[in-house]
Amino acid sequence: MDDIPLPALVIGLIACLISSAFFSGAETAMMAINRYKLASKAKQGHRAALRTQALLNQTEKLLSVILLGNTLINTGSATLSALIAAKVFAGNDTAIGLSAILVAFAILVFSEATPKVIAATHAEKFAFVTSAALTPLLRLFYPAVWFVNLFVNAIVRTLRLDKPTHGQQALSPEELRVLVLESGKYIQKKHQAALLNLLELGTITVDDVMTPRHQIEMVDLATADEELRHQLFTSHHSRLPIYSDNQDDILGILHVRKLLSLREEDVDAETVRTLARSPYFIPSGTPLLTQLQNFQENRRRIGLVVDEYGELLGLVALEDILEQIIGEFTTNAPQAGLRFEKQADGSYLLDGASSLRELNRKLKLAFPIDGPKTLNGLILEYFEEIPDAGTCFVLAGERLEIVQTQDRSIRMVRLYPHS
Repeated sequence: MDDIPLPALVIGLIACLISSAFFSGAETAMMAINRYKLASKAKQGHRAALRTQALLNQTEKLLSVILLGNTLINTGSATLSALIAAKVFAGNDTAIGLSAILVAFAILVFSEATPKVIAATHAEKFAFVTSAALTPLLRLFYPAVWFVNLFVNAIVRTLRLDKPTHGQQALSPEELRVLVLESGKYIQKKHQAALLNLLELGTITVDDVMTPRHQIEMVDLATADEELRHQLFTSHHSRLPIYSDNQDDILGILHVRKLLSLREEDVDAETVRTLARSPYFIPSGTPLLTQLQNFQENRRRIGLVVDEYGELLGLVALEDILEQIIGEFTTNAPQAGLRFEKQADGSYLLDGASSLRELNRKLKLAFPIDGPKTLNGLILEYFEEIPDAGTCFVLAGERLEIVQTQDRSIRMVRLYPHS
């Protein structure tokens, strides 16, 4: 070793520093690359992406060859630096010690920190470039990698740690939600909102979006024919539940369109009963995503929500579920009224039957939704009685005033804006 000229030793040290930088950057880039963008490019046939994905599918071997190369090169760097110091500062122990510190600093800055920062910032480009060299290196050093992994796997088994699975790991709904939120610049805001709403369908139930029983327009076949025809031909709904005397005994769902082919005087209770389709019942608590699939499988657009005793709770239409994904797109019937109306002083008049989830979404409120589903139910739970009109209180950080109560329920509430 003493016969090697000094320039050759310096060139060798520089080469070692560059090689160490390559392995350090490759390790960071491979671990930091976006696996989903990589998978997308690989499906499109991108050669570098396919090569990188193949390496990441054998992460243990990839890390072993990178660490093996880095360790050998750093050892060589230390040896070469010692030889250079011995030649330049022969007999000067202090100078030799300082040279070792300088080489360690050079390795830290040029072979570790700098390449890793660059690789983390430009992970995809760095990974694509380095994969071209790592693929043949993995084949070349496969025996050494296999030997190293024998000890690694033995230690992992001794510690009783689960061996990491190859390929992409499945994401939880919450992780998918974060992924969609962070990809804002790649997805239009409207599409992003639809994706986020779709992810929430599994946690929202039909009870959250149904029209409550007392707000359902139903047709009583026991009424006089004249009154029956007036209700049918002036209704703003395309589908109407029908019953006879007892609202708990729904006989069917009538599609009003079927009456258009008949003369008005020919429409009577028996005709309506014949044209109606059998009712479709939905158990309370059914997730919206499940119900959306059920509507599709059963070729239905409307269903009646019932509790465990078969008592009618409300009505859910296909449009109610779709609006949870893409927002409102249907025209409400005039008698449905407004859920909330802004006043001149900035306050809002809220319908007591308004859905808490709908109010939270549209007015950016924070009413709790893990209990009662409507504003009326939430206030009744809070007071444990029906409060008098004019009662003011603070609930979930919002200033509210009871405006009107009727029929053992709260009909109208005023919401005051934050000062």
